Amino acid sequence: MPLTAGIVGLPNVGKSTLFNAITQSQVEAANYPFATINPNVGVVEVPDHRVDTLHEMFNSKKTIHTTFEFTDIAGLVKGASKGEGLGNQFLSHIRECDAIVHVVRCFDDNEITHVEGTIDPLRDIEIINLELILADASSVENRLNKVERKAAQKDKDAVLEFHVLKRVYDALMAGKSARSVEMASDEALVVKGYNLLTAKPVIYVANMSEEEIGNPEANAYYQIVKKFAESESNEVIPICAKIEEELAMLEAEEKKEFLNDLGIQESGLDRIIKTTYHLLGLSTFLTAGVQEVRAWTFIKGMKAPECAGVIHTDFQKGFIRAETYAYDDLIALGSEQAVKDAGKLRLEGKEYQVQDGDVLHFRFNV
Repeated sequence: MPLTAGIVGLPNVGKSTLFNAITQSQVEAANYPFATINPNVGVVEVPDHRVDTLHEMFNSKKTIHTTFEFTDIAGLVKGASKGEGLGNQFLSHIRECDAIVHVVRCFDDNEITHVEGTIDPLRDIEIINLELILADASSVENRLNKVERKAAQKDKDAVLEFHVLKRVYDALMAGKSARSVEMASDEALVVKGYNLLTAKPVIYVANMSEEEIGNPEANAYYQIVKKFAESESNEVIPICAKIEEELAMLEAEEKKEFLNDLGIQESGLDRIIKTTYHLLGLSTFLTAGVQEVRAWTFIKGMKAPECAGVIHTDFQKGFIRAETYAYDDLIALGSEQAVKDAGKLRLEGKEYQVQDGDVLHFRFNV
């Protein structure tokens, strides 16, 4: 289904360095604005200890984690909504993404220039957000002019569209995001069709120095970003992009030792992947057997036949039943046979809403 998160920020904040870590590939991360011209897409594994545990329990020949896509988008600058710095092209790349990962510079380094000349996280955030707001305001204004005439003629759909777009437009002109506008489900469906930049869910990534990442709370810049994120009910994740890039090149045991030395339980990259994954309402079901243990992505609320279709369209077309049990029950009871003996294995039909951590086996006929 692939959903993707776009990594945005001003030039030289650490986006491409973070992207190198995400993909373990070497996209250009030069010390000048617009080093990244074309968007780069990287596919990453979603960390999930359950896959490794099932692999050990079933002694499977193969394990496959579920994946997620990140797009590295070139640095935006002031005036991007008017085309500055190839801004229109970059904004269109963001529009194609489902969520935004906003990287903010939270470190001092005289060797790395800042496009605005000084380090000011709040100003940097507001520059990016304003460009997204201005781009959305232009799109909504154009549509309002077209739909207003139909609304005046009492066209039911046009009236609904006009009223919700007017509320969105008013919010944008007040410097607020489309996300901030409360909408009924039918209104949200209308707005979704416009793929507005400020309607997309956001997480902030505070990129700080190697010396400070062990205790991010002591970083004054991080506290500024954290306070702003909280005001929007968004999350902020502290990272050191340079360290993440180094970690990505290490084997699992070396990575664990490196993190222990830093006093960090989990890499920033793993947190970004998992947080973004869940931000988009994604969950994981599992299939397990001797041949293969595999994690599969589905959208929360999907029913059993739709999840069967994630594996293969034939599974959905010919869906009969889903045999399922919870991963937690398997761990608690120790084996699949014990799950069956305890009556925890269930047969579910077409209306069953799949839950995160369900271990599924689909019965189908084509």
